[in-house]
Amino acid sequence: MSANASPTGHTPTATSGPVKDDAVKDSAFLKACRREPVPHTPVWFMRQAGRSLPEYRKVREGIGMLDSCMRPDLVTEITLQPVRRHRVDAAIFFSDIVVPLKAIGVDLDIKPGVGPVVEQPVRTRADLARLRDLTPEDVPYVTEAMGMLTRELGSTPLIGFAGAPFTLASYLVEGGPSRTYENAKAMMYGDPELWADLLDRLADITAAFLKVQIEAGASAVQLFDSWAGALAPADYRRSVLPASAKVFDAVAGLGVPRIHFGVGTGELLGLMGEAGADVVGVDWRVPLDEAARRVGAGKALQGNIDPTVLFAGREAVETKAREVLDAAAGLEGHVFNLGHGVMPSTDPDALTRLVEYVHTQTAR
Repeated sequence: MSANASPTGHTPTATSGPVKDDAVKDSAFLKACRREPVPHTPVWFMRQAGRSLPEYRKVREGIGMLDSCMRPDLVTEITLQPVRRHRVDAAIFFSDIVVPLKAIGVDLDIKPGVGPVVEQPVRTRADLARLRDLTPEDVPYVTEAMGMLTRELGSTPLIGFAGAPFTLASYLVEGGPSRTYENAKAMMYGDPELWADLLDRLADITAAFLKVQIEAGASAVQLFDSWAGALAPADYRRSVLPASAKVFDAVAGLGVPRIHFGVGTGELLGLMGEAGADVVGVDWRVPLDEAARRVGAGKALQGNIDPTVLFAGREAVETKAREVLDAAAGLEGHVFNLGHGVMPSTDPDALTRLVEYVHTQTAR
């Protein structure tokens, strides 16, 4: 790709900051987040920069996940790959939700086939004391990569992201991935004061990480509360919502849309919107029109085709995409996405065709 052309195929009209900034602000993605009229429904995919792309596997060969996240040249290349290939309406910064924890000295690694593994889980107040504040100096590679990307992307917005306090706490307390979250929930129910202090500390770390990304050029941010669906609404409201709200409040004045996403969160959609997001992500289990009713007015929605449909052939993908678009017809704002991340064995061409289909069907 030419250094003078944006990955969406448009050549920027000038290289000066204000012109480029105006083009980004006028993008379909940011307009949809702001619930403004759009030229077409914007599309991006969670995990679009990832294991389904052969070019991604090639550049990552022999390089660990966390090492990849700390090399600005590699982060830039991987972030750009799906934008070039699929012509999506936004790029998602290539990183991982545990990067800020690693940056403040938590002994962890991302093990292939397992996920993040924490050497010393956080189980006591003494363990909590190990979690210090995050500063921009802890993540210089993020600032550098963001700068490289915003120069390359032209009028295409760049989405920054972070893990939400509950999901980060789950990894820290469990010591790794879990299906039941028994240790995390035991702390939440059995020592609510320690739990609240842990989530509050993680909210500060997460907010600082998002601020670094926004100040370096991110046009929007997404808070991933991947495992919040394991909670009952009353527990979410009491034990999780305050920390997520603190994160959103911390970046509220920075002028970028805030997206909130979790998996299996159909019963929590209203609460997740209440936490402060401008856009609420919806997985595939709840139709978007019903999700809008649960979230209430004043929010855009993002989603929500089932990622596994992409294995079913073009006709089935287009049928399901049409159902999503029909359910979204009355929304105040809609960003088309999967209901979770791109699966590793997905055919990249299926994603490219899906973007083209949504753009064509919704052109105004």
